[in-house]
Formats: sequence, structure tokens, C-alpha cells
Amino acid sequence: MIAAGVAGLWWITAPQPLSSAEIDQFDAPGDPNRGQQVFALGDCASCHASPGQTDRLHLGGGLALASPYGTFRVPNISPHPVDGIGVWKTVDLANALLRGVSPAGSHYYPVFPYESFAHMTAGDVVDLMAYLRTLPPISGRAPAHDINFLFQIRRFVGFWKLLYFDRKPIEPDLGGDAKWNRGRYLVESVGHCAECHSTRDIFGGIKAETRFAGGQDPEGVGFAPNITPTRIGDWSKQDIAELLRSGNTPNHGRVGSSMTEVVTNTAMLSDGDREAMAIYIKSLPARPTPKP
Repeated sequence: MIAAGVAGLWWITAPQPLSSAEIDQFDAPGDPNRGQQVFALGDCASCHASPGQTDRLHLGGGLALASPYGTFRVPNISPHPVDGIGVWKTVDLANALLRGVSPAGSHYYPVFPYESFAHMTAGDVVDLMAYLRTLPPISGRAPAHDINFLFQIRRFVGFWKLLYFDRKPIEPDLGGDAKWNRGRYLVESVGHCAECHSTRDIFGGIKAETRFAGGQDPEGVGFAPNITPTRIGDWSKQDIAELLRSGNTPNHGRVGSSMTEVVTNTAMLSDGDREAMAIYIKSLPARPTPKP
């Protein structure tokens, strides 16, 4: 019976890549111009650009991300054939983003925000890969993670996924208009806004009652603000769209901390996409700001 229980746990915590029936949708060549927009909204350069240099497309990784579980190192995602993802197929990127599974078949740690990316459309994944393939290959691999021993056992991530990982696509709300639905997709999926603007529990999962209501910076060095109407209810959609374009707030301030990097990316989006994001953010339910 014990053996059966162990076998059951091993089975339910196994990485679950895309099924053979799902992978055909990632065979298309993709549009690198549209992929550039996905890359910008996904804030990819903010994490994967090599520290200590100014080229945001020098995607050699190496950034150290502190956490309560230890220090994670961001990988090289340039098209380098050995040190980066140059030999990846598009389905490998799809498995990473949509399933949190590596080409080797192991779990990725959720410091990589695939909890949000899991809702991306196949088209956006294909276009993103097409764009990544146009970037310069960068040699060099990031150092290994320096995390607590218990968390070095990646199979435990399977338990985390059982608790928090929702892989269902974001279905359009027939009661919402096209811009609201577009904004919902951009904010909840590719933009992964809730990953910072929420509070997490002891296991690192987002507390549902704090979603978008603010939370401690993932590295514990600040507090991401509440972006529900409790905090920005008097902002217009034009105010929010302008912040995403320029970083300017309606009270003549400017965003700071890691949000400056986010604005560098959202400034590259179309006016229509920034407006759609603003419309969706204006519609969020009001929630109290949790205590830091």
C-alpha cells in the first residue's frame, strides 16, 4: 500500500508537457514583428538581459533573483545553440511557457511566471519564438541556482502546480466588449501583472483575495501598489494608458523601482493595446491593500 501511495504521488507530480494532439498548432512559422510586441509586453528583457551592460537584447541571462527560498539565476534565452535556446523547437518554448516544463522534461521553478504565461495563445507563442530567433546569440550560461536544499528537488514543484497552476485558456467573456477582452488577456496572461501586484502565501502562491491589491516585491525590497479601484479608482483609463506609455502618473509623479522597466516595455505597445489594458484594469474589483 505504501508503495502504491508513493507511486501515486510520483505520478500526480510528474511534469505534464503538451499532448501530441496539442503540438501541431506550434508548427506555423510565426511573425517576428508581432513577436516583438509579445516580447515587450512579457517584460522578457527585464529579466533575461545580461546584467552590467546596456543592450536589452543581449539575452545572456545571469540576473540574480533573491527569494525566501534562495537565489535563482535567470537563464540565457538567446539563440545560442549551446548556451541559449538556439536548438529549441517552438514546441519547447510552448512547453516552457504553457506548462512550466523544460525540454529535458523537468519542472521549471515558478519564479518564471508561467502561472500567467500558461494562458497565452498558440499564435503569441509562435510569434515570440520567431522574434527570439532574430536576436543575436550570446555565449555563456548563468550560474546555478543557489537555493535551499529542500527546493532543489524539482519534483516538489509538481505539488505546487497541483495547488496553484491553472492551465485553462482565458475564454472571451461574451458580456464584455472586444477591447475589454483584449485587455483582460494582456493583463492576466502575457503582461503577468498580478505576479507583482498581489500578495503571496508561504508556498509562493498568489492569495486570491489580494489579486491586484498589492504585495511585497518578490525580492522583498519594496511593495507593489494596489491597482484596484481602492487605490486608483479616481484614475481615468486615459491616465492608466498614459502611465503605461510614459511612466507619468496623474498626480504629476512618476513610477519607480521595477515598474520603470515595465514602462520601458509597455511604451513599445500600440496605443490600442495600452488602452485595452487600461479598460480592463479600470474594471478590476476593489480590494483592500494587504499589510506589507
